[in-house]
Amino acid sequence: MVKLIQCVPNFSEGRDQGILDQILNEIRSVEGVKLLDYSMDKDHNRSVVTFIGDPEGVAEAAFKSTKKASELIEMSQHKGEHPRMGATDVIPLIPISDVTMDDCIELSKQLGLKIGNELGISVFLYEKSASAPHRENLAEVRKGQYEGMNEKLKHKDWIPDYGPTDLNVKSGVTAIGARMPLVAYNINLGTNDLSIAKKIAKAIRAKAGGYTYCKALGIEITERNIVQVSINMTDYTKTPLYRVFDTVEREARRYGVNIIGSEIIGLVPMNALIDAADYYLRLEGFDTNQILENRMAE
Repeated sequence: MVKLIQCVPNFSEGRDQGILDQILNEIRSVEGVKLLDYSMDKDHNRSVVTFIGDPEGVAEAAFKSTKKASELIEMSQHKGEHPRMGATDVIPLIPISDVTMDDCIELSKQLGLKIGNELGISVFLYEKSASAPHRENLAEVRKGQYEGMNEKLKHKDWIPDYGPTDLNVKSGVTAIGARMPLVAYNINLGTNDLSIAKKIAKAIRAKAGGYTYCKALGIEITERNIVQVSINMTDYTKTPLYRVFDTVEREARRYGVNIIGSEIIGLVPMNALIDAADYYLRLEGFDTNQILENRMAE
């Protein structure tokens, strides 16, 4: 079996295609790595990139793209709706085949050391790679965002795992970690009242007493004059998408608001969508072996 790791770096650039293309070309240049997908969001001012490859190739592509982002993105000028702390904001490593979570943890440490030493960027390890319990949650690592990072790095609880303890003003801070597949899922509401989106996000967010494995924010989509509940599902096998969607729909009705659509950002595991189809269609005795593409793949 071929060793494969998926990498989903998030770059703090969602408006300039030329800048993103230069970053993507660094990934494309690495032998043994395949660029699978990328998406840009102007309001978030953020791009989510997905590539896959052998461990050595993934590490090289992640480093080269981070280096290029550090050359092209000026964080002191960056504005966007999505929380962020660095030009390369986060680098998740996800085991796919013949690779363990421990392998990804070790790779995250090697990559963090190289980025810290050679690029002079402060690095935090998060999720399964975290060096302390309070660093596991990316939202806690990112708290304060770029503007608050210089002060945060001076606190004894937030000394970086790698790299300088002073903020790299141009490139900010990067988080690297091994994790389960994450589903980035946004639900758009038929209103421009941001307070409604924030109340709904709080209702479903794990930290506020909502669903486990659910992170959520209420944000504005100014280009469409609507608001959005922006969601990260950190383990769709334990908290399914359909349950979160139903709750958002019920909460929205309380405020006289409808859901006008939802979207997947980046790639999504097939089973996450199959679960939703199974639930809404009320399938009886359904088995994934009934899926044509699964049988063809065999």
